[in-house]
Amino acid sequence: MGMNEITIDLAGVLAAVDKRAARYSRLADEIWEFAELGFSESRSSKAQMDVLAAEGFKITAGIGGLPTAFVAERGKGKPVIGLLGEFDALAGMSQVAGSAKEEFLHPGMAGHGCGHNLLGTGSALAAAAAAEILEAMGIPGTIRYYACPAEEGGGGKAFMARAGVFDDLDAAFSWHPAPTSSAHMSRTNAFLQIRVIFRGHASHAALTPHLGRSALDAAELMNVGCNYLREHIEDGERIHYAYRDAGGIAANVVQSRTELAYIVRSRTIEGLNALVARVEQVARGAAMMSGSQVEFSIESGMSPYQPNLALTTMMHEQFIALGAPDFDEKDLAAAVAFNDPDYQGNRALDGDIAPLADHVGNSLGSTDVGDVSVVIPLAQIWVASFARSTAFHSWQLVSQGKLPAAHKGMFQAAKVMTASVLRAIKDTDLLEQAKQEHRNRNAGGGYVCPIPDEVLPPLPQG
Repeated sequence: MGMNEITIDLAGVLAAVDKRAARYSRLADEIWEFAELGFSESRSSKAQMDVLAAEGFKITAGIGGLPTAFVAERGKGKPVIGLLGEFDALAGMSQVAGSAKEEFLHPGMAGHGCGHNLLGTGSALAAAAAAEILEAMGIPGTIRYYACPAEEGGGGKAFMARAGVFDDLDAAFSWHPAPTSSAHMSRTNAFLQIRVIFRGHASHAALTPHLGRSALDAAELMNVGCNYLREHIEDGERIHYAYRDAGGIAANVVQSRTELAYIVRSRTIEGLNALVARVEQVARGAAMMSGSQVEFSIESGMSPYQPNLALTTMMHEQFIALGAPDFDEKDLAAAVAFNDPDYQGNRALDGDIAPLADHVGNSLGSTDVGDVSVVIPLAQIWVASFARSTAFHSWQLVSQGKLPAAHKGMFQAAKVMTASVLRAIKDTDLLEQAKQEHRNRNAGGGYVCPIPDEVLPPLPQG
């Protein structure tokens, strides 16, 4: 049956989502409060499992060897449609909810600086609504919600994809809370996160400096070298770093150990591996210059996101039919306090949906949703949930994560995903078109995880 002959009961979609609004608002706010780091989202995972179990879903915990990952399944038969969720927070981003100034809630602790409290909850809500409607229609099909840990640098979905947990899906959908609304039509960068440890020799920095070999010197030399390297890399490639251990706080001790986290991004896996090899050369050169030893190891990785045009076009159509979030004057007034002055001439919250791009663009960021998109056809949307000028990974985003506008964005995303799931199940021609597009794009081979086989997820100990 062709796409134009398919109709979706949008009123039924609205009703199925709206009647669950109170419970899923509470769930999103609970996860905001938990603010757990990647691979440690035990309370957030359990909260979602409890809600979906009460919705009649069969829960399988610990999938892909990740303790906080789970899949919730409801329905029977084919096709099998997945909805992707996340719930990890960002280190050091604790912030008082609703405050329009930087105000730590728990200094030094994590906070939801990317809105994953909304992302996972909205996808779970869509799964519950779609499963209920599907069963009422008496149509075969299976709905799965995938709880995916550690998107923020941990590459949880890459480890899950490597374990094959997405292999039997026919298609998948996801979303992300954002300052604006659009169907996501951009490729993202491939990504590797690297742990770099330098080991030197401690000594008294004044009495016997000649006996010391500074691991801090090595770290600084590496960072300087990579800063120069940036001048000679491809447009769109990125190198970032942070100190995990600068060697201590005693200036009169030659530092014997330092540790850096490096993130390297490139358009393709091949380009990424080549750039990582150059970064490793810099690290080894820094070790030679400082007389120290270096350990250079990959921790996690992500494949480039590959939007499926057939599914993305359909999802955009559902978005247009359902509309952007309906923000009211109270929402707008609250958002004004978070907007940069340069944005004050515009509406404080985005009430529009961007036109569907006529070509696939390029994004400089990365997401492990990319790994799922290599395995099966996938589409996702961005839905306005924050003030227009809000930056991702900022205290302003954390602060807005429990506001009514954030909940409205989440509900609208759930409605679009619910309608998209139902359309994909009912429209066999569309689903086959999406699969053929996916096969054509991956004609050179299937999924190859960017994380080496011997690298295991950095699960918390104890």
